[in-house]
Amino acid sequence: MTVVNRSVLICILLACGPACAQMRDDRERVETSVEKGLKFLKTMQEKNGAWTMGGQGHPAITSLAVLAYLSAGHVPGEGPYGETVDKGIRWVLQTQTPQGMFSQGHYTDMYAQGICTLMLSEVVGMTDAATSKKIRAALEKGVTVLLKAQRNSSALHKGGWRYSATGDDADLSVTGWQLMALRAARNVGCDVPAERIDMAVDYVLRCREASTGAFCYQPGGRATLACTGTGLLALELTGKIRHKSLEAVKAGSYVLKNLPRWESEHFLYSIYYCSQGMFQLGQNYWEAFRPHVLKTLLDHQQGNGSWLGNEGAFSPVYTTSMAILALTVENRYLPIYQRHEEEMPKGKK
Repeated sequence: MTVVNRSVLICILLACGPACAQMRDDRERVETSVEKGLKFLKTMQEKNGAWTMGGQGHPAITSLAVLAYLSAGHVPGEGPYGETVDKGIRWVLQTQTPQGMFSQGHYTDMYAQGICTLMLSEVVGMTDAATSKKIRAALEKGVTVLLKAQRNSSALHKGGWRYSATGDDADLSVTGWQLMALRAARNVGCDVPAERIDMAVDYVLRCREASTGAFCYQPGGRATLACTGTGLLALELTGKIRHKSLEAVKAGSYVLKNLPRWESEHFLYSIYYCSQGMFQLGQNYWEAFRPHVLKTLLDHQQGNGSWLGNEGAFSPVYTTSMAILALTVENRYLPIYQRHEEEMPKGKK
């Protein structure tokens, strides 16, 4: 946000009473918290531009960190974090194989594929012409991998994705990232057939528990809050007709009845997906959920700016990036998280 825009916002808030004063205070606290988080991430970046997991540069972790900066309003090559973002993007581009994969031989291969492809979709229009050309080429190869890896041989798992690019089974966690990546890639002109999006949504709905409205890791499995947030966001991002559908609204109600708790399993994963999904659902759902997000995350930030939680041992860069993405959802700087500016052309909605 520019200085002028921030000043105008503050003037408006000053004129609208106690509720707006609270909003102003919340915004200032969030901005301070996010800035601390971004400074922490910068200290964790390697000289080559990578962020690591287990001591090694990791494409997905690096892409999540880049997305955190973008969501906070920082772009490649500009401002205090311009070089940080630019180096991260360039490192991810260097990791891609000639076949289009961003990770090979690791059980999280498809997580990396989806998250890296999503990140490149978001930055392709933010760089200089030469870099944009490289990103576009990498993005198109990444999309090709995603489309080839989409399951099509098993009726139960058709339309989904799993850890590996090959196989028959799928799960909602991996599928959520691939679906966001394809939707974002389609937004910037990549060839993503509408029927592929529809196939993925059909799989997401097969993971739904009809009685509660929650979503499960796999069809017929145990419902979880993290998967419910994933299912909700998937529905909200894939066409206006799915916005506030019965399935989406029921998932939103489930989230409000089962708010993510700091000590719970996969808290940062849950708070990321639930925040994005509830913001897309909007109105009373987001307004009811928002105070919980702010309080929980602001209360549990470490003195060095990071967030840890139960997943911190996995990677503090991962957990901190997910927290920042949840706190900055209202910024709407990332195109994929805009609220229904367009509807999916062609195919069923």
